[in-house]
Amino acid sequence: MGVIKMISGGSTGGDSNRARKSRSRKDCMEVEGMRRNEAVISFDPEDLKGVNLPHNDALVIQARVANYDVMRVFIDSSSSVNVIFKEALVQMDLQSYHLETVETALFGFAGHVVYPEREIVLPLTLGSQDLKKTVMTSFTVVDSPSSYNIILGRPAMNELKAVASTYHQRSSFLWEPG
Repeated sequence: MGVIKMISGGSTGGDSNRARKSRSRKDCMEVEGMRRNEAVISFDPEDLKGVNLPHNDALVIQARVANYDVMRVFIDSSSSVNVIFKEALVQMDLQSYHLETVETALFGFAGHVVYPEREIVLPLTLGSQDLKKTVMTSFTVVDSPSSYNIILGRPAMNELKAVASTYHQRSSFLWEPG
């Protein structure tokens, strides 16, 4: 079916670090040929209907989370975590629902440290009518004031196979019927 290369041991023939790293990168790049063909996500001028140009607005959407329609969901492709703010969790009456302890601090844009309270896995749905997609995604719970209820970072966007366009004020994902 395929080739599985085993990683074992270190250099046996006096290779330099540079040679080993180069060979390792080459071996990893071979995986790219394994991708299957998928639909293309694109945005066109039609997607700009209703958008006041020029703008520098953040992409803020509505999402369905754990059977709640949640407004003020900020899509932040620079965030390495998905964040749900404690106040939103309280309003959803989920503040004690399957919360896992988190030990790692988060660092904000200005370098300030935020200590998350817990982590929770919840169903997240984007889209509408027949073109919607639901994934179970992990949210880091933060007790801090925010103008947003949720920040969707790279983890959720990757799980959804979604792409955001702040210019078009839209997000789109690969939809797979089933």
